[in-house]
Amino acid sequence: MLQLYYAPGACSMASHIVLEEAGEKYQATKVDLAGGEQRTEAYLKINPQGRVPVLRLDDGYALAENTAILPYLGKRFGLWPKDPAADTKAMSLIGFFAASVHPAHAHVGRPERYTADTSAFPGIKDQGLKTFHGYLKQIDGMLAGREWLSDKYSVLDPYGFVFYTWGVRRELPMGELKNYTAHKDRMLKRAAVGRVVEDEKVKV
Repeated sequence: MLQLYYAPGACSMASHIVLEEAGEKYQATKVDLAGGEQRTEAYLKINPQGRVPVLRLDDGYALAENTAILPYLGKRFGLWPKDPAADTKAMSLIGFFAASVHPAHAHVGRPERYTADTSAFPGIKDQGLKTFHGYLKQIDGMLAGREWLSDKYSVLDPYGFVFYTWGVRRELPMGELKNYTAHKDRMLKRAAVGRVVEDEKVKV
């Protein structure tokens, strides 16, 4: 049985939604990031990076990183493009999400990752928020004239949904992103998304 290590409101929410969508029995294990559980010896044995998500596979292997977990779940549960061109585009988008969008937001919430100089924190946070907002506008553009981030609903959509909720958390003018907001509304109509949003107490 699959086991997901997740934290409410974190990027692990994408995998959480996909597992709920799949309908297969799995174990959800909450990690207390605020309490520092991710830095404990026990958790570092699971993921030396001290982060979520981690997906423990059927054979016991602890798979980390959304760039690996989401394609794995998507292929396992039919939520990943099968066409070679669409597959490549999906990998490109997941790479953009993981390597650009997420780190931009990390500059807002985790400035200590980038400098030990606390006096520099405000500038790092401010620039990070501007960059993050710019990426959200790019995602809004990607959704122009389409329902989902790929040709049909896939694991890309829960991942994109995560960043929308982060924009809400940072009090960005998300309502101005009409395509992205419509995508968020479509996501919230999905029962699995509703269950995860309620479980993780996420404000959307």
